This record gives sequence, structure tokens and C-alpha cells, in this order.
Amino acid sequence: MANDQRNLFNFRYCCCVLVFLSTFSSISFLYWSHCSKCCYSEIQTAVQEQNRTINLLTYPSAWNNLNFPSKPPARLLKVALFVKKWPDKHHAGGLERHATTLHLTLVERGHELHIFTTASSNSFMEYPMSNLKFHLSKPTAAGYLDQAGVWKQFQTENSTGRAFDVIHTESVGLMHTRARDLTNLAVSWHGIAYESIHSDIIQELLRSPDKPQSNLLTQRAKKVVEEVRFFPRYAHHVATSDHVGDVLKRIYMIPEDRVHIILNGVYEGVFKPDALKAKVFKSKFGIPQSKALVLGMAGRLVKDKGHPLMFQALKQILKENSTIRDNVMVLVAGDGPWGERYKELGSNLLVLGPLEQAELAGFYNAIDILVNPTLRAQGLDHTLLEAVLTGKPLMATKLASITESVIVSKEIGYTFSPNVPSLKKALYEVWEDGRVILEKKGQLAREGGLKLYTATKMAAAYERLFLCIAHDREYRRDYCKYQQQVG
Repeated sequence: MANDQRNLFNFRYCCCVLVFLSTFSSISFLYWSHCSKCCYSEIQTAVQEQNRTINLLTYPSAWNNLNFPSKPPARLLKVALFVKKWPDKHHAGGLERHATTLHLTLVERGHELHIFTTASSNSFMEYPMSNLKFHLSKPTAAGYLDQAGVWKQFQTENSTGRAFDVIHTESVGLMHTRARDLTNLAVSWHGIAYESIHSDIIQELLRSPDKPQSNLLTQRAKKVVEEVRFFPRYAHHVATSDHVGDVLKRIYMIPEDRVHIILNGVYEGVFKPDALKAKVFKSKFGIPQSKALVLGMAGRLVKDKGHPLMFQALKQILKENSTIRDNVMVLVAGDGPWGERYKELGSNLLVLGPLEQAELAGFYNAIDILVNPTLRAQGLDHTLLEAVLTGKPLMATKLASITESVIVSKEIGYTFSPNVPSLKKALYEVWEDGRVILEKKGQLAREGGLKLYTATKMAAAYERLFLCIAHDREYRRDYCKYQQQVG
């Protein structure tokens, strides 16, 4: 974009000179001729820049920035997905939610999806789609996919009629020992060991003096080395945040034409501003309309999601500031051990438990800002994106994946260092800004979010990548090119 703006400036400057020269008859024709050639050259450059062809495999930014056709392609794919767990009706972590959102959207676009996953003991969701097929297997003792079993299932399906056009694995659903010879495979990373080092440093800094020092940092460094060695065995890598994309290229030394950044996306038809849903949600859970501010938190209520930190910050603020204590409500959606601890803070905290998708949409509409105190420097949290599309500003920990891909400016949210003083300062800033400013930040956040974090955007980007790397070279050739229109 910087080059486009610079060429446009040069073009405008040159044309201004032409107009200026044309008003003085005594100006030499030589100068006019020279400037005419200059202006023509600038016009040519500007046109070329506006219509340049991009090689998608070396595109350095998130594919979400590009606009792919809304209509399904003429070429429909047969896709194999390997994922450790397919979510049941009530629980889903970030990886499972990504797998569900992406692949159900691809199914709706007409592609044939085969899901290789573990059989769940809970209520397994059923779908009335003929082009969606599940291949279930018994998990290992550790809960992972039985690699020998799923590989046999894959080979059977791959040799039955039409072979798979592309294979997708969520993280190490398909181990590198099986994936290394598959040129039409893409792996999506929702967390890598190098990112986790930041989390380990935070945990060590927060460790109580009476507790023994952890050896996690030493173990993690060894894990990074291990990943650097086996990651190249996967043909193509999808980074779900800008930061991870940089790490895969720079630290893990994977060639740039094999690393592709596609940010996570969530259902824009579900997560959107809805005043009625906010009213119904507040009524259902008894949230007083008189509260000046409603803060929200969502996700697993565990230590590494930052809840001990949040608990201490809220406890201190509620004790030292009676105005906030009387006028602020905190809603906590999710389950985990810190749910019970939050109840100790009194009526200001309302622990809602885990919410289904429809209720989550009401939850986001009912709050004024989403607070995410996570200590886990991994992936791109779906709760942040869901809140953004609902038109809510964000407040989250200063982790690279968050600050480089979501909270990119103060105009849409707040960030804090993972310690109690910094978190308290950010909470007080939110209180001082108030609901009117928060609404403006939320509107700006949603405007940007609709361009980047929708399920439609994410699925279109993955679809284009899959078409580009499909095993049939005759079809994939043109799909690796993108004609950029800068307007």
C-alpha cells in the first residue's frame, strides 16, 4: 500500500506541474515535453501497480486482506481433514471451533469433506449434509488420534473412487511421519512451542517465592528445537496470526512460499450487534440495567488464561473504589476452577457457566467490553474475534499474536502487561473512558473486523489455498495467482 500511495503522490505532483507550466506561455517547450514524459511514465506505473499479479504462495501478509470470489469455484474439492477432536454440543476449544467453522463453511460451498477424528463419548453432533462424512476411530490412551488406524482409513477412502485433492491437518492431527510425502497437504498451527516461551516467562515471574522454580523454560527450548526439525516435513503451513507467520519463516526457517497467514474467522451471521439479544440476555440472568458498565470474560477459567491475575486486580479495585463497586458488573462465561473463586468477590461478579453459541451472541451484546487476561501466547483467541464482530472493544494482554493481528491500535481497545498493577491501570482507564467512548471503539473494531475476521473471509482464503496446492497441476496453476485491484 505504501508503494501505491507513493506512486499516486508522484502522479498528482507531476500533473500539477503540467498545469502550472501550461499557464505560462514563456516556459520552454522543453520543460513541458520532459514533464509530459514524466507524467506519462507515472501514469503507466500507477496502472501497473493497481493491476499487478500476486503470487499467493509468497504473499507476505494475511490472506484475509484479499478479496476472493464469493461464488463457489467451478472446481469443487475432495478434502481430508485430520483433527484430534470434533466438538460435542456443549464444549469446544479454539482448535475445535476453528475446525468446525472452517470446514462446515467449505461444505456449504459445495466441497466434499471427510473428517478423520476420534469417536466422542459425549453427544456427537449430526449434520444433514451428504458431502460431509466422518471417519471415527478409537483414541489412544492419551486422547490422540491413533495414527495407524486413521492412516488406514485415509488410504481406503483415498483409493475408493476419486482421490483426495488436498489434505488438511489441524496442528499435528496427522503426524509428520505420515505427512512428509504429501505435497498437497496444509497444516494449521494454533500454537507453537516458540510462542509458549513467552507464557513460561510470565508464569515464572508470577511464581510465588515459596514455590519451586519450574524447569518449563528448559523443556520448552528443547521442544522448539524439535519442532524446527520436524515442521519442514509438512508441505504447507498456515499461521493463524501474523506473529506466528513471522516466526515460522524466521525462527523455524521454513521457506516463505510454504508459509501462509490466514487469520481465524467466526460466524458473522451469529456474532453481530443486536440490542434485543442484549435486553433478553440481561433479563434472563438478572443483570441490572442501572449498571454504568458491564465487563465480560469468556473461555476456560483456568490459571494459564490469566484468571488468578484478574481475580487479584478486581479484588483490589472493588475494595479501594466504592464508585466502581456500586456501578460495575462483571459477567464470566465459561467453566473451570476459577469460576468458584470469582463468586467470592460478591454480587459484582456473575459466573454464567459455559454458554452455547446462541447464548454467547447474547452475552457479547450485553457487555460493554471484553476482557481477556490470558497468559497463553498461543494462537488467535476466538473470543476476541466474536466480541469484535459484535461491535465490542477489547482489553487483552500484550501478547504478539494479539497486538499484531487484533488490537492493533488504541482506537479499538486496551492492552496491559501481565501483572496486577498494569491490569488495574487498564481497568481504571476503561472506567474513566465510559460507555460512550467504548461504543465508539467498538464500532471501529467491528468495521475492521468485518474485513478480516469473518468465517466467510477465512473459508474463502483456505479454499483458495487448497485450490492452489491441490494435486491436480492442470487446475491449480491459475489459482496460485491473484490479480490485485487497488482502488
